[in-house]
Amino acid sequence: SRMIQAHYEKVKKACGEQARLCVVSKKRSKEEIMSYYDAGERIFGENHAQELLGKIDLPADIQWQFIGHLQRNKVKSIVPYVSCIQSLDSLELAKEIDKQCAKLNKTMDVLCEFHMADEDENKSGHDPADADAFVRSCMQFAHLNVCGIMAMGPHTHDTERIRDVFMKTHALY
Repeated sequence: SRMIQAHYEKVKKACGEQARLCVVSKKRSKEEIMSYYDAGERIFGENHAQELLGKIDLPADIQWQFIGHLQRNKVKSIVPYVSCIQSLDSLELAKEIDKQCAKLNKTMDVLCEFHMADEDENKSGHDPADADAFVRSCMQFAHLNVCGIMAMGPHTHDTERIRDVFMKTHALY
């Protein structure tokens, strides 16, 4: 739509040349994804394994990233197709990703997800109080490349609260 296109142009301009944009393609048709692809985007984020698997026939130079809560039993199905898992929130999940990547001789980029917005009880993410030990443990897996951290902002219109959560996330990083 025109509104989405206008917002996309605004985001691209605000990001600058250095930033890499991950276009969230969940619940979007292949045609919609291809419109962003044709605009030059190559990194797309999905949050459901089944939806991702339904889109893997799109151009091979697309870098799929998994952005949602990932259940261990879904790891095997997505590991061949994704370049990054942005939602690593437990050591059990890290072990499973490492195991499945080892079978493919693949190293997976990961972001360690932390639960920073206390008011959102339904959000996933590791406890930030244990951040140092968690990240160090994840870095021990041979087939994981810890690239950084990820956190979801709180569901609120309070911009000060949103800013506070991301400032705390930056400090944690």
